[in-house]
Amino acid sequence: MRVWICGVRGSTSAPGAEFAGVGGHTSCIAVGHDGGSPCLALDGGTGLRRLSTVLDGAPFRGTLLLGHLHWDHTEGIPFFAAGDRDDASVRVLVPEQGVVALELLGRAMSPPRFPITPDQLRGDWTFGSITEGSHRLEGFDVLAREIPHTGGRTFGFRITDGHGSSLANLSDHAPHFVGDGASGLGELHDAAVELARGADLLVHDAQYTVAELATRGRFGHSAAPYAALLAAHAGVPRVLLYHHDPDRTDDQVAAIASDVARGHPSLDIRYATEGTVIDL
Repeated sequence: MRVWICGVRGSTSAPGAEFAGVGGHTSCIAVGHDGGSPCLALDGGTGLRRLSTVLDGAPFRGTLLLGHLHWDHTEGIPFFAAGDRDDASVRVLVPEQGVVALELLGRAMSPPRFPITPDQLRGDWTFGSITEGSHRLEGFDVLAREIPHTGGRTFGFRITDGHGSSLANLSDHAPHFVGDGASGLGELHDAAVELARGADLLVHDAQYTVAELATRGRFGHSAAPYAALLAAHAGVPRVLLYHHDPDRTDDQVAAIASDVARGHPSLDIRYATEGTVIDL
């Protein structure tokens, strides 16, 4: 399995020199089989534009799997050049929540908010919903579990290829919404542990510091140390801290990751940067 990190910011894009090293695009990770092109995209933030660059002039033919429908995970869809062309084939899947997927996406992408609707994109686009449980998508085994966030149903995903390599992706996660929050950082709840258990790589929401949880935790994101706690508990050797706050400079992101890594010397903990390619 090959993993392309295309967008790493949460909430909104972060342009500017002080953010350029980490990257300013919002959430998007692409996955492909060994030796193949990306065929499964996790989330459609502005990082989806970078996926067009990865494809290097080729059309996208695959599935766009959305963990939820907040702006920072969908705003790249109408600007996805590799998907908005006559020879593209894109299946979009959103968490099932009792409303037709095309209608849900169209609430944000339609006049007067936007000049076109999702079904006006060029190429063969289809829109559907995905439920909790196990699925087969683009030759991968995909486990979807609902995880706590806010403002709409949210899924985390575990992607496993035919060789047993696995990626756990919990891009937006508020574990402090579970139980009594006695740990401060949040609970190691069943859904998160199931997604992460024994994975080769955990990509996890790390938008806040511990101190910020008191005032900003209501927005539904994790403090960075939680990702390490989950990885240690679930037996995951590698962690990518993800969904960086848009106001966090390159130096600040690096400092947070360094601090978390010092507390867990047995884990390989790094921060996600745009353009990174990982082979599992």
